[in-house]
Amino acid sequence: MGLTARGLRTDMPSAPDGPSESAAPEGSGRGIGLAEETRRLLALDCLEAAPQLLGAVISATDSAGTVSVRLTEVEAYRGEQDPGSHAYRGPTARNASMFCAGGVIYVYFTYGMHHCVNVVTGPEGVSRAVLLRGGEVVEGLELARSRRPAARSGRDLARGPARLCRALGLSLDDDGVALGAPGSRVSLALAEPGTAPAPDAVRTGARTGVSGPGGDGRLYPWRFWIDGEPTVSPYRAAAPRRARRGGASPGGL
Repeated sequence: MGLTARGLRTDMPSAPDGPSESAAPEGSGRGIGLAEETRRLLALDCLEAAPQLLGAVISATDSAGTVSVRLTEVEAYRGEQDPGSHAYRGPTARNASMFCAGGVIYVYFTYGMHHCVNVVTGPEGVSRAVLLRGGEVVEGLELARSRRPAARSGRDLARGPARLCRALGLSLDDDGVALGAPGSRVSLALAEPGTAPAPDAVRTGARTGVSGPGGDGRLYPWRFWIDGEPTVSPYRAAAPRRARRGGASPGGL
């Protein structure tokens, strides 16, 4: 996988029968095939963008087909201003994609077995991202089931960030890919008018499994979900852990 100094992928894989490989403009990070409304949203800070991503549909295509997930639960992470963020202590090789301009995805590997996917938002260099925590599979149900054979029901196929990423078939190979760009196999579409969740249906609270100060829901109520949706994952507080020398260990994203 090739990344520039700012993390943008330079070798995005092509979808089946799609256009030839083509990199997005250096440092732009924006998926030029996205609808204008979507591009505007992804230019916002993650706290503004996150609740507006509820009801949006993320799709991923490979040789086996396409899986699309309607988002019902997300979490915002604000980089160096956020003790729960992977980017709290600045850029690294792992989190480089978080420092792109909005419109790319940041995929990371955790616990030695799971991948999680995030949508980067905001201007280049500020490391804002929205973790996709849960959703409903609305296309490619059988393909998602083949990737998630342990799922007890359809609601569990993408209920939780690792499950969602697995259902979409995403991995570290997709880290830094620009949404909707030529050759990209991942796209994002906002909810159609009349189908977005009503404002009074959107709930907010503490982020799941984030240790240290970043897990304090009074200070960081940055988990957003659609009330009553069966595909929303249950909230779990982080297990108590010893702080690292120099401060609490950031969890979450």
